[in-house]
Formats: sequence, structure tokens, C-alpha cells
Amino acid sequence: MNKLLTILIMALIAISALFSSCRKEIFTKDPADKLLFSTDTVQFDTIFTGIGSTTKYLIVKNPNKSKSINIDRIYLASGRASKYRLNIDGKSAEKDFVLENCALMPGDSIFIFVEVTINPGTDDMVEQDSIIFESNGNAQDVDLVAFGQNVTLLSGRMITQDTTWNADKPVLIYNSAMVDTLVTLTVMPGTKVYFHNKSSLFVKGTLKSLGEIGNRITFTGDRLEEYYRYTPGQWGAYLQDEVGNTRGVYGGIHLLAGSRYNEFNNTDITNALIGVQVDSVVTADAPTLKMKNTNIENSKIAGLYALGAHIEAENCVFANSAQYTVVCWIGGKYSFKHCTMANYSVGVRQTPQLSLNNYYTYRDANGNTQISYRDLTEAYFANCIIYGYNKKEIGFDFISGADANVLFDNCLIRYDENSELTQSAPSSFINNIFNEDPMFMSTVKPYLYNILEVSAARDKAKLEISETIPFDHEGTNRMTFDGKPDIGAYEYVPEEPESKFFRRR
Repeated sequence: MNKLLTILIMALIAISALFSSCRKEIFTKDPADKLLFSTDTVQFDTIFTGIGSTTKYLIVKNPNKSKSINIDRIYLASGRASKYRLNIDGKSAEKDFVLENCALMPGDSIFIFVEVTINPGTDDMVEQDSIIFESNGNAQDVDLVAFGQNVTLLSGRMITQDTTWNADKPVLIYNSAMVDTLVTLTVMPGTKVYFHNKSSLFVKGTLKSLGEIGNRITFTGDRLEEYYRYTPGQWGAYLQDEVGNTRGVYGGIHLLAGSRYNEFNNTDITNALIGVQVDSVVTADAPTLKMKNTNIENSKIAGLYALGAHIEAENCVFANSAQYTVVCWIGGKYSFKHCTMANYSVGVRQTPQLSLNNYYTYRDANGNTQISYRDLTEAYFANCIIYGYNKKEIGFDFISGADANVLFDNCLIRYDENSELTQSAPSSFINNIFNEDPMFMSTVKPYLYNILEVSAARDKAKLEISETIPFDHEGTNRMTFDGKPDIGAYEYVPEEPESKFFRRR
């Protein structure tokens, strides 16, 4: 009997093992289960004309020890236009190759080998792409970067003498760069300046970005694929403590305290953490920064982030930030004329796009919170559009003990309960239009902030202000075009000059 029972138990064990071995692999569908990569960037050294690169490789691992991950798709972001070639786990791939349903068992890995061929004489000086991985509802990517032989590469460099960047070569900044005290960096029309992830341009001296209408200057991230065209936060540096915790953020272009006589003319600044940060005291003889016909768009935190600065802006566009388009904090002196502030960024935004205050807080040696009062000497907004999808697109945070001299003169403003503004500070609001849609040409991709014929901003600009700025963002004479200038950076024109709108990259 015991012998028979033993045989029966062994048979059951064998059958169980058989069924177990034939059982289907268990796949995780939890979005928290993501792929792990051996590197976030596959980087190639300078590629010479017509010569292919050496082969680089990437390891993709499933870190889950008990469940498999199904990779739905692996593909190049640029598709057939890519200069890169992939070999995925021993399988040679064409440029538009899409690998589907690749199963990675628990703890398993695959190898992806990458090659690139570019011609620096005809192709971009910096060839960018990425490998996209889709799994469990996630889209992860690994950067591909190859440098052409004629790029001007700055990596952690201090600019110690007056320097000019011309349009003959794009400039690529890795690991940030700094303009030293009393040094002027001049950027000439048509120049393109690219920043790698976590890189900034710090300015102790002076930065003059002297673009022209029709020949603009670009400051943007180094991810040039269409996939990343509107992705915020691609450049600008995080401030971290000794254990790697984020303690703050540096502007993509960061004008440090003491920097003076900066100018941005006909310049596009896009896709940064903070587009332009200005840390400076109010200067008696000239603004810290003058801006004309300049766009700051698609920032992750703020477009223009000014702290106790002196800024004058004309015909500028501040648009689409995940938090603020314009910040004027810790007092200062500001003038914005014929500017457009528009925020239709994707996602839920809890902040107004324009924010002003006249103080800051800090902790003293005993750990107590203290307040430092800083006069907002002047914050003047004239013939400006301040509009977006939030019901209140202006935020004030003023305390007694410091001046707060604010004036909105003939602006179009989104603030649903406008009586809160006009009754609490009637002298700060003169002849404004509230909550009438400016009717921009497009508030979705591609974002176009020219106004349509039916816009509430049409023919409503205050003439004496417009007379001081007769030409609009695109060079149209707003005084003679139809004799009735419009509020905002753009004068309405009947035709749609489509070629003018695609200024980026």
C-alpha cells in the first residue's frame, strides 16, 4: 500500500511539473514596471565626411525578477529619415524598422547595436535621433547623438574674452558654459545655439543676441527630431545637494547678479526648464535686459523668470509654460509694451501665467523665517494680451512694507472676476478689456499667436503707445497698415503669411 501511494505521489509530482513547464509566461502590465537601460545616451565622437561610425551598443533589461515584460514596439523616432542603423538582438534593421512584441523574460536583457553615417558637408552638424520603446503604456527613449566635424562645441567652458558667434556654425553647449565678468558674448543673426540636457548658459558679463526680422537667432535643446519639437524642460540645469536631491533650477539662459546691458532681438528661446532667468538689481543707467521681437516658449517652469531685475520688453511673445510665462518677483522695474502672453500648454496648470510680488522669505541663523522687502518700483503693461485657459491669468502677492507700483494700460486680460482687480486697485487698471477672446490663429500645435480678423484685440491699441513702437513682431507698420493698431505683439494682416510662422529650428 505504501509503495502504491509513493508511486501515485511521484506521478502527481511529474504531471504537475509537466503542466508547469507548459504554462504560458506571465507578463506584467503594471506601468510601474519599466525597462532599464545601460545608458540614457548613445554618443558618437566626430563623424567625418562619408565615413560611418564605429558600432556602439545599448543593453535593455527587464528588472522584474518574477514577470516578463512585453515590449510592444521598438523604433527610431525619425523613421526613414534617420541617419542611424540598428541591429536589435542580432536582427539587422532598416531605417524605418519597427520591432513589435519583443518579450523580455524576468531579469533578461537584449543588445541593440547602433551605427550612424552623416555627411557634415550637407547634413546637420549635430545629428540627433532616439530609440523609442513602448511597453505597459510607457514610452521610454534613449538619445542618439553624433557630432559633425564643423560644430562649435563648448563643454563646461568659461568665456573669458569678448566673443562673437556667427551663423556659419551651430553652437552646441554640453555641461554648460559661462560668460565671465566684463566680457561680452555677441550672437549674430541666423545663429543656432543648441543645449544638451541639464546645460545652461550663465552670464556674469553681457549677452547680446542680435537677430533680425527674417534672420532670427535660436536657443533651444539639442533634440532636433520632430518628436521633441514642443517638449519642455530639455535644457537648463538643476541645482542638487550632495546626495542628489533637487534644491532648485537654473535658467536655460541665466543672467547672474551684476550682469548688465543684455539684449535679445528677434530671438527664439524654446523648450527649456526656465527660458531666461534674470538675477540682478535695478540699474540706474540702463535695464538689465532689453528684449525686442523675442519669443520664449514651451518652458517647463517659467518663460521669463525675473528676480529684482530691470527689464524692458517690446513686441515679445511669452507662451506655453507648464507654470508661468512671466514671473516678476522680489520687486524690480519692468516695462512690457505690445507683448503677447499666452498659455495653452498641455496639462493642468494651477498657477496664473503672470505673477508679481515685492518680497522674499528666507531662514535666519536660528532657523526662523524672515521677510525681506523689495520695492516693485514699476510694473507697466501696455497694449498687451494676457490670456490663456485659466480663469485668472494674473497673480499678485504683495505685502505692506514695500512699494507695489503696477499699471495695466489698455490690455486684453483673462481674469473672470475682474471686479476683484479694478475695485481693489482702480488706479492700476486703465481702459482694459476683460475676458474677450483674442482669437489667436492657433492655440494647438503649431501654436500661432497672430490674431484673426474677429479678435477682440483688433483696432483697440492705445495710439500714443503704438506710436513709440510703430513696427510689430513681423516688421509690419502698425501705424500705417490700416491706421488702427492692434493690442499684442502682432498686427492683424488679411492674408496668412504661413512662411513667417515657422521660426523655430
